[in-house]
Amino acid sequence: MTEAPRDNVELMCDISDLVAHFDLEAGVDELLQRIVATVARHTQADVCAVYLYESALNELVLRAAHGMNPAWVGQLRFRIDEGLIGASLRQMRAICVGKPGDHKPHPPIPGLTAKSHPSLLAVPIQRKMNPAGVVVVQDSRPEYFTSRDVQAMRIIAAQLAGAIENAHLMMRLRGAPENGSGWVPEVLYPVDTTFETGTHQIPGRRASGFMGMGLSTRMGHYLSQNPAKYLCPLDLTEEDFDKAIAETERQLRELQARLEEKLQDAASMIFDAHILILRDDAFSGEIRRNIRSGKNPWTAVLDEVRRYVEMFRNSPNPTLREKVFDVEDLGHRLLYNLAPPSFEITQPDYTGQIVIAEDLLPSEILKLASEQVAGLILLSGGQHSHVAILANALQIPLVMASDRRLLDLPEHTPILLDGKDGRIIIRPGEETIQAMRESRRALAGSDHAAEADSSETRTRDGISIRLAANLNLLHELDTARRVKAEGIGLYRTEFPFIVRSLLPTEEEQYQSYSEILERIEGRPVVFRTLDIGADKALSYFPMCHGNNPLLGLRALRFTLRNPEIFKQQLRAILRAAHGHPEARIMFPMVASLDEFMGAKQITLECAAELEREGIPHRLPALGTMIELPSAVLIADELAAAADFLSIGSNDLIQYMLAVDRTNDEVAAWFSPHHPAILRSLNRVVRAAEQAGKPVSLCGNLATHARMLPFLLGIGLRSFSLDPLQIPAVRRHIANIDLPRATALASRLLELGQTEEISEALDAFATSG
Repeated sequence: MTEAPRDNVELMCDISDLVAHFDLEAGVDELLQRIVATVARHTQADVCAVYLYESALNELVLRAAHGMNPAWVGQLRFRIDEGLIGASLRQMRAICVGKPGDHKPHPPIPGLTAKSHPSLLAVPIQRKMNPAGVVVVQDSRPEYFTSRDVQAMRIIAAQLAGAIENAHLMMRLRGAPENGSGWVPEVLYPVDTTFETGTHQIPGRRASGFMGMGLSTRMGHYLSQNPAKYLCPLDLTEEDFDKAIAETERQLRELQARLEEKLQDAASMIFDAHILILRDDAFSGEIRRNIRSGKNPWTAVLDEVRRYVEMFRNSPNPTLREKVFDVEDLGHRLLYNLAPPSFEITQPDYTGQIVIAEDLLPSEILKLASEQVAGLILLSGGQHSHVAILANALQIPLVMASDRRLLDLPEHTPILLDGKDGRIIIRPGEETIQAMRESRRALAGSDHAAEADSSETRTRDGISIRLAANLNLLHELDTARRVKAEGIGLYRTEFPFIVRSLLPTEEEQYQSYSEILERIEGRPVVFRTLDIGADKALSYFPMCHGNNPLLGLRALRFTLRNPEIFKQQLRAILRAAHGHPEARIMFPMVASLDEFMGAKQITLECAAELEREGIPHRLPALGTMIELPSAVLIADELAAAADFLSIGSNDLIQYMLAVDRTNDEVAAWFSPHHPAILRSLNRVVRAAEQAGKPVSLCGNLATHARMLPFLLGIGLRSFSLDPLQIPAVRRHIANIDLPRATALASRLLELGQTEEISEALDAFATSG
């Protein structure tokens, strides 16, 4: 192909700037017209066009064009089963051709034939994984578009999808029916006087192993205040409101930049919804109109925020319901920036505060993390939910509680959170505070000790053991390196998907995976493909949870059912693996050999596509997680087919024993030393040994000090766990004599009762 002198990086930056400054009042068509002109200018292509999909007619309609007759915009239509442009949308893939003979029959477009414009590049626009349209460039020069152009246009299509999604969001909002009764205050739980003064300890459930202290604040608390107790300043003007708008947007963009710097793989435009609502004339314009009609700016903001919150909360549309936090937070910031210095209002950035909420989305956890929140109290969710995992990854103290009186605590009540033991202490005394400080100093001391530790892990008799880290976010790499983890045994790729409002593009995933491989400096990295489902849902992807979500469409089943998502991720990993022999791919929740072979075949197809496109890549080792009883029973076949095995201990125990690990009612039955668990672990290790394949154990089981001798005794030599647990596990292993551990394992495998096994483990631990 002939390289043209064009800068695709500059093009993507220009398009990003256009999308970031999208003006809803000007309309989507105006944005699209600016985009096609920008693309045509940068690519120096003769033609650039955007076609949007009208599902009711199953047709594509031209909505913006450069290099075509302007009269065709809005008029030119064709079915998606016609030509290459329709095929791109129908097959949800980029199509790039460069010779007249490459073109299939196409609906007649005056002046644009395969002969006159042989080079064509069409890339589908996907909105929430649904077809939204196609962006097309054409040129009279043969073989004009390169593989780099394909990648650039994919990113532009994703940016367009975001702009279209935001426009649809606001259009739905504007079309929402008005609530005739106005805003209705929240029904608050009565305040229990026992919380009014003195120290109180509230039991909760541990969700992250950290401690923190700060002043309490409730999300959106100002919305439910009695107006008589929350008087507004009376000397505010429209000019004050305009300054508050500008300052609020500046703060949001600063938070976005701070978050992107800290969490490079998960923070993509997470404050977009805030800024879009802030700019929308239906929001800020309505407030301004009310001010001009005589309403005080403070009251105008508060009334409009309350109206939006009520509309969003009662909307049948889940996308709108999830924006309640955004609107509450936006209103809080506006009021803070609107208030004169003499007026008391809680600082809206949550810095150093304990946030109390009924529930939080993963994206909301990230927003609070960007503002250095001191801790979180949630009144719903499970110990092992994705929110808890994310809080732990970000080292935010989090306690789950059921006492709803916490919602009525006065603002700025001192709270101490003990995430290690699941305690909430209201108005802690000096002794309690001092004890917490000493505990935190001890933890800091153990961190320093971990840095001084040897990077090698060995048993008492000198056998080398490998300890790798489980990661959720790129942010945790620093911790993994500090504790001298021997690579990344499990990178949970789903969290960047969960915390966003749009599907990450192939290019965005590629950048994240490349960053991980570069920073880990040659140590092994295992990328687990998407484990979506159960409590880990995508807000932008419709999923039917069913009566038993843990037994539903999740993990590998989800990606096999949605190959367009799967292939984007696999292509990104294959590209990132180029030049990095340490990269590996692992498929989660494999239930059959058929599923593993199906995933392997799609991976090979992705490698073949990249080869045809001339994109550098490498096919890494392909492994499987053993997490289901069915996988244990066919461990021999899976070990023969896969390059490596990893035992997912958390889910294996859950599914083997039929115990929901997030349900406190059955927590006592979640027993890692059940005979069936021990024999399953042994069976998988023997299968890997017989096939000559590496096997590791992943999850919390490796952090149980009394279980470690058994795990080592059955032959496990590689573990993957929370990086913060690595120093303690390394010290436990150093005290284990392998011959004794092997003898213990042999004895435990012969026992048939859980209680017998428990007693034998205790006896071994006390025998030294």
